[in-house]
Amino acid sequence: MEENTSPATTLISSSVAGYDCCGGLGNIDLRKVARWEQRTRKLSRAFGSPHLACYALGGIILLLNILRSHCFTQAMMSQPKMEGLDNHTTYFLGLALLGWGLVFVLSSFYALGFTGTFLGDYFGILKESRVTTFPFSVLDNPMYWGSTANYLGWALMHASPTGLLLTVLVALVYVVALLYEEPFTAEIYRRKASRLHKRS
Repeated sequence: MEENTSPATTLISSSVAGYDCCGGLGNIDLRKVARWEQRTRKLSRAFGSPHLACYALGGIILLLNILRSHCFTQAMMSQPKMEGLDNHTTYFLGLALLGWGLVFVLSSFYALGFTGTFLGDYFGILKESRVTTFPFSVLDNPMYWGSTANYLGWALMHASPTGLLLTVLVALVYVVALLYEEPFTAEIYRRKASRLHKRS
């Protein structure tokens, strides 16, 4: 299963975007909250169950993702277009990337479910095994790369150099996040497999 992470867990820094509607929110990292929960289980106790705690955190992540997308769009709209990108070919390429990205994001969500998408691993909510069906069968971390494709497609559709710069930033943040999250996911499923092996 992809450790998720969802792209929603990282916000674009407003200082890079040059637009302050998200002022300060670029410093929020909800993975830290999830890691704290993994160590202490305090959110699970406060909400009465790990599932309710995960749903609450997931709701916050969704709201922040909406805000991130709004800020991304506002940053693009407040900056001039690039003439070389302002044509039908680039527009339809962007539209295709947006469609491709949506397929991967939505199919990832379907395969993982809500808790699998929104940091459920940190709450001790695990699948029987890591998900390997589509889209994970054709691409590692499809939600991250699908989200990146969405931003790239959106930037191309608006012929926005600012959008392209922010898309590069999003991709770099995702790469860094994966350096931390992939080993974590592999380890928790290794431990689970080891416990099941000892019982059998």
